[in-house]
Amino acid sequence: MSESTIAPQHAQPPSGPPQRGDLNDQLINTHVWTDQMLAEAGIPIIDVPFITFGGGIGSFVTVDYLRICGVPTSAMRVLTPLRTPWESYEYLTTVSQIPRSERLRSDSASTPDNIWGFPSYALREGPKQWWNVFVEPIFKRYYTPKAGHAFTSMEREMHRIRYPEMVVHGQVRMVRRRAGGGYFTILTPPEGAAATRRIAYRSQWVHVAVGYPGLKFLPDLQKYRQEHNDFAKVVNAYEPHEHVYERLHKRPGTVLIRGGGIVASRVLQRLIDDRDQRGLQTQIVHLFRTYVDKAHGPSIFKRRRGSDGWAYQGFNYPKSVWGGQLKQQVRKTHGEERARLYKEMGGTNTPLRNDWLEQLDRGRREGWYRVVIGQIDSMRPVGDLVEVAATSDQGPQLGTFDFVIDCTGLEADIREHRVLADLLDHSGAGRNPVGRLDVGTNFELLGTQNGGKIYASGSATLGGPFPGVDTFFGLQIAAQEIADDLIKQGFAKKLGPGRSTSQWWKWVRNKQI
Repeated sequence: MSESTIAPQHAQPPSGPPQRGDLNDQLINTHVWTDQMLAEAGIPIIDVPFITFGGGIGSFVTVDYLRICGVPTSAMRVLTPLRTPWESYEYLTTVSQIPRSERLRSDSASTPDNIWGFPSYALREGPKQWWNVFVEPIFKRYYTPKAGHAFTSMEREMHRIRYPEMVVHGQVRMVRRRAGGGYFTILTPPEGAAATRRIAYRSQWVHVAVGYPGLKFLPDLQKYRQEHNDFAKVVNAYEPHEHVYERLHKRPGTVLIRGGGIVASRVLQRLIDDRDQRGLQTQIVHLFRTYVDKAHGPSIFKRRRGSDGWAYQGFNYPKSVWGGQLKQQVRKTHGEERARLYKEMGGTNTPLRNDWLEQLDRGRREGWYRVVIGQIDSMRPVGDLVEVAATSDQGPQLGTFDFVIDCTGLEADIREHRVLADLLDHSGAGRNPVGRLDVGTNFELLGTQNGGKIYASGSATLGGPFPGVDTFFGLQIAAQEIADDLIKQGFAKKLGPGRSTSQWWKWVRNKQI
């Protein structure tokens, strides 16, 4: 995950009468803007060659590459509402029960703080983890770093490259092409932080790294909330829901979990850890929409392990998408063929971890963990409980629960994000075969060139020529491709052997650049 915001943003013009320094109807409805149009609206213009907005890990890694390639801080600005690049990501991991002390689902060499990947997280953690990496995945499960290790490492690099000097706080509203070349990126600064409601950044290059557009609420969950105004008993796992665990600490309860990915496994582990450590009597019913009971896949060479409802995979994607056979295969395909490949390698899955597998086995034996296969038809409050009607493989089911925790994932439709929708409507951007932003092999947003380029990375580009974009390593690969393309255009210095070695030693010594 590399998100700058998790709240859906819809493409809507500002309400109320136009004010000085605000967007007027002419600007909102025009594809290409002139400097004069902004002057007449009273919107000040600031010139910066390179703009990245979102401000999450995608922006951070891209700026890190460019700083190492010699771009000064004065030539770049990061437009973001975030205080740190990992703020949104840490929020999502924490509420989905992966606090700093727990391990992420990331490779040892996927290091957003270190473009070289050496020393890796495992090497930095100690000799025990060196052996783990050496014998994985045959004799050991895949090594993954602790969340806190990743965040503290990024904090160190953030200060080393003087990232805070480039940050401008606020919310980006839109990007439009500029008559004469380049782009305008419109920022709404925090209230009281500027003399005008909007500021226009005029640049030759723009980088879009906004992450997921928002949370995914399935229709039954939305209907329940709209009809009963209850946001406490039926929750999404990516929302703050600590009250669920606190309530179960006070008295016994029954929880319905829906989903079969890593978030569902983490929520289950939290519930069972609390049960074991506090002597609780929590009962758990787990609803699988798709039940996996054996290895599956389109061929013997493309198979994913599975059992007890779960599909198992070490990382979000097979490792070859980051530099092996699948990466090359996807890069050479287009249209429906590429969409088919993405469908083959996609699907909900979770890593195989011994601790929670033992917990679930014990829960099945002792009867406090039960599995249902089916779909929820409706939910309604019954006193302090939630009554859930479901269609299952064993016929209609009806049960009451203290809480329902939905673990079905994050919103994927790019139109749910105001800026992405505006790019589709006004800047020439298009959709790729799976419906996300259409980018080239250099992560240029195709159709938007205007005497400069708009780049995009992260989850919004899933379905392009490179899979695995919404991972630490995927963001690093995107940043490298973008940096290489900017080097060709003369914006940054080439990262040859000499410069790379010199910069690596500066990284080792934590020398500020």
